Amino acid sequence: MKGMANRMEIMTKLFGEITVDDSKLISFPKGIVGFPDLNQFALVHDSEEGSSSALSFLLSMDEPAFAIPVVDPLLVKADYNPVIEDDLLAPLGELVEEDTIVLVTMTVPHDLTKMTVNLMAPIIINAKERVGVQVILNDAEGSPVKYPVYDILQKAKEEALAREKGEAK
Repeated sequence: MKGMANRMEIMTKLFGEITVDDSKLISFPKGIVGFPDLNQFALVHDSEEGSSSALSFLLSMDEPAFAIPVVDPLLVKADYNPVIEDDLLAPLGELVEEDTIVLVTMTVPHDLTKMTVNLMAPIIINAKERVGVQVILNDAEGSPVKYPVYDILQKAKEEALAREKGEAK
């Protein structure tokens, strides 16, 4: 049937067996930093955290044991607005704001209070074309590799819970 997406069953280390629609695949022609040979990813949301969870995962279709936690950088640093050279974004085609997704990778160590995001290497996705790139910024001072986020995320979680309680009354 025309218009129907193909589905693929994939066994992952993190989520067990999941179904991924071809229409959800994102191509990274140059791979991602440190993994240039991983080119196909799906953006997977952690269903156990509920739909309001800020945390998602870029799951490799080339190596299903590989998944990177990612988050919208504006949730952890409201003024995040990196300057990215146009030639680095060229593989994405024509970018329009409503089709652009910006994510940053998260490191989640055993001690959760040490969680960080990498603001120096954002992932930019053209959602319409389903193509992405990870770029390394020149602005090291304003975009650290290890930006601590535990306290920020805890505060956001508490505020969300307070809003939910207020709406439930």
